[in-house]
Amino acid sequence: MAAAKKQTQVRLEPDVLAAGKEAAAARGLDFNRYVERLIIEDTTGARAAGMAAAQRLIEEHGAFLDDLEQQLDAPYDQLHPGVAA
Repeated sequence: MAAAKKQTQVRLEPDVLAAGKEAAAARGLDFNRYVERLIIEDTTGARAAGMAAAQRLIEEHGAFLDDLEQQLDAPYDQLHPGVAA
């Protein structure tokens, strides 16, 4: 059986709290689960491993991804010539 969860209190600036709640909602998580996942990822090295993998992907395939993005954006650029993104 899993250990009972412990309750704690954290004081955050209002804008930090709002950003955290928005990020949690975007991931389909409640705020408590979001914070728990951040702590787990940070303390187990999972976050660093994921960031390293993302960096390798960018280094190895960045030019391809840039070209793909330009191709996908091209039809929209033609609709509004001269308008900055």
